[in-house]
Amino acid sequence: MKFSEQWLREWVSPALTTQQLADQVTMAGLEVDGIEPVAAAFTGVVVAEVTELAPHPDADKLSVCQVNDGVERLQVVCGAPNVAQGQKIAFARVGAVLPAEDPKGFRIKKAKLRGVESRGMICSASELGLDQETSAGILVLPDDAPVGDDVRDYLTLDDSTIEVDLTPNRGDCLSIQGMAREVGVLNRLPVAPPPLDPVEARHDETFPVRIEAEAGCPRYLGRVIRNVDVTAPTPLWMVERLRRGGVRSIDPVVDVTNYVMLELGQPLHAFDRDNLHDAIVVRHARHQEPLTLLDGQKVALSEDTLVIADARGPLAIAGVMGGEHSGVHQGTRDIFLEAAHFSPLAIAGQARHYGLHTDASHRFERGVDPQRVREAAERATALLVEITGGQPGPLTEAVAGEADHDQAEVLLRRGRLDQALDKVLAEDEVSEILQRLGITVSSVAQGWQARVPSWRFDIAIEEDLIEEIARIHGYNQLPSRPPRARLGPRPDNEATHPLASLRRRMVSRGYFEAVTYSFVAPELQTTLLPDAVSPALANPISNDLSVMRASLFPGLIRALQHNLNRQQPRVRLFETGLVFRGPLDDLEQVPMLGALVCGKRDPEGWHGDNAPVDFFDLKGDLESLMELGEGARAWSFVAAEHPSLHPGQSARVLHQGQPVGWIGKLHPAVRAQLGLKVDALLFEVELEALSQGRIPAFKPLSRFPEVRRDLAFLVDAEKPVQDLLDILEQEAGEWLVDAHLFDVYQGQGVPEGRKSIALGLTWQHPSRTLNDEEINQLVESIVMASRNTLGAELRT
Repeated sequence: MKFSEQWLREWVSPALTTQQLADQVTMAGLEVDGIEPVAAAFTGVVVAEVTELAPHPDADKLSVCQVNDGVERLQVVCGAPNVAQGQKIAFARVGAVLPAEDPKGFRIKKAKLRGVESRGMICSASELGLDQETSAGILVLPDDAPVGDDVRDYLTLDDSTIEVDLTPNRGDCLSIQGMAREVGVLNRLPVAPPPLDPVEARHDETFPVRIEAEAGCPRYLGRVIRNVDVTAPTPLWMVERLRRGGVRSIDPVVDVTNYVMLELGQPLHAFDRDNLHDAIVVRHARHQEPLTLLDGQKVALSEDTLVIADARGPLAIAGVMGGEHSGVHQGTRDIFLEAAHFSPLAIAGQARHYGLHTDASHRFERGVDPQRVREAAERATALLVEITGGQPGPLTEAVAGEADHDQAEVLLRRGRLDQALDKVLAEDEVSEILQRLGITVSSVAQGWQARVPSWRFDIAIEEDLIEEIARIHGYNQLPSRPPRARLGPRPDNEATHPLASLRRRMVSRGYFEAVTYSFVAPELQTTLLPDAVSPALANPISNDLSVMRASLFPGLIRALQHNLNRQQPRVRLFETGLVFRGPLDDLEQVPMLGALVCGKRDPEGWHGDNAPVDFFDLKGDLESLMELGEGARAWSFVAAEHPSLHPGQSARVLHQGQPVGWIGKLHPAVRAQLGLKVDALLFEVELEALSQGRIPAFKPLSRFPEVRRDLAFLVDAEKPVQDLLDILEQEAGEWLVDAHLFDVYQGQGVPEGRKSIALGLTWQHPSRTLNDEEINQLVESIVMASRNTLGAELRT
């Protein structure tokens, strides 16, 4: 919210300097982002009148003007195309200093232009620092501007623009009225609003209004104003206030609607009456209904978009922007002035959906006072009549159901207030603060019963009232004490493994932790997980962050793309966080740990090789995490197909026989679709499974020798090694202390379609030496079970 300090002080003027006022507002929770002067520094510029005008004898584009500055008559050469006799202008006398890049400014001197003497300069708005863009012509002042007065005093340029960064819950302060209420409350001063008396109708014409979307538009007001002069100049005082509020002047009708929006916080819109047919209808758009907006953009409307329409179709997106066809233009004579209350839920996200952001949508999304709609309409009508000479008709009002905002009733308990503030405030002070805020208060046994005013959409619960009391009383007046904590040993649940240990292990293996959004682009998620179902956001930050993630893969791949685009070819990332599966009414939120690798196996160095990372490198990193918990025996990998993983290099991760994740190489087709030129490997596993640990228990070391046997089996090439390891676990007996794979071979000496798997088996008895007969029996049992179950043969 950007506003003129002087305009604010017409409503309420505390005895504070500009900086003190900004500090006070900031401490009340409305952070001031900046304070800027409304005009650059200049001196010696006065109001003057052009009494005569003649062409320059030696220059077609120059004029010789006779200027009365209130003291004397001076000859001035001017090159502006809009200079004319009888104009009141801003005149810089000889010796005046105008804004310039030089800190000392630009001093006006006597000069000769093409042989004609010029004593002073007629100024444009940009030359006075009133406009950032270079002006094509001079600044023309109103006809009643007093000749000889200092322009700074006449235009009240010794003013400041204050910009306040409002949080979304304080939409009530998006106006001079709202800011004045706050300043009045903070300084215990009354607020003096402008007159808002009803305007007397001068004709009987009305235009019918009908509300079909009652939830989106509880109240709609409008009136026909005839014989509006759209070519009339907007008063300079209004143009200046708009400029200081960050709004550009367009024409008197648009300027008045913008002015009232800045003043009262109620957005308004004006239609060309001649382009309206039958009746105004507030409804939802039909599928792909076309509309050309005021900015020239052509949109196809969605069915959830609230529109203002007539018999021929949409006229405007309600609360966002009007349509080009029905807008006011230079030939407009009669207008229909709209003042409506639109529900924040009906407007939220609509502007962003169409790539727009307007002052009106900014306010309606945050909530506009439904009980001040009529006042805004009357204020705008009075200004339009004053400026354009229009003839207003009666005000038409359509109300749908309960149009007024349901004012919340909130109980504030004395004990809860004292506890939250850590300070006891007098009952009278609490009541007075709430009443100054416009809250109706009554005393009850527990404390206070408060009825919230219609403009405060953000007050709904007891904590909201406590916050209001704290900020008005003054945060700096609340007690400040260091935090107190009773520190003691916390129990360490050794049956679970903390997330911090998993993170440390990943970092130790060369990974960097990534933190990505919990919402992703729907197109990316569909590419990676075509069958995934997850909630879509009702009001997304942007279109490419509009669905909740059903996997960690989309965020990790987006992070990979970001790094590759910045010449980082070796990427090792991991992330922990929730994934969201299923529809909103049956949503499952699962904590996951995911990782992604691409590029070379080792960092670049003189001693390392250049081999790229492969499936088994990533699998080894995952197995390292598994070893932190229950160990390898609780886990297994089963070849399976995933829509975004390479069908020959992907596996389902099982924990205690239950699927808990995936690991694999990114599918070449998916990689090509995403525009990735390098291979990437990923895994994601449920954190709950990885966090399950083993309670440490002492196991005595055997003093007896180990016995090792190396066995090589011929099995079908498609058989996984895990099948053979499962048989070993069943048949090798209780004294097997180690079994590991040390060779897989296919080639000469091995039949076609078969492979050789070599395993090293180690037995050790805790209390005696194992003999060869016992070991041979175990080996024979393993060989027989492998032959019967897998068709494996012992390779000799």
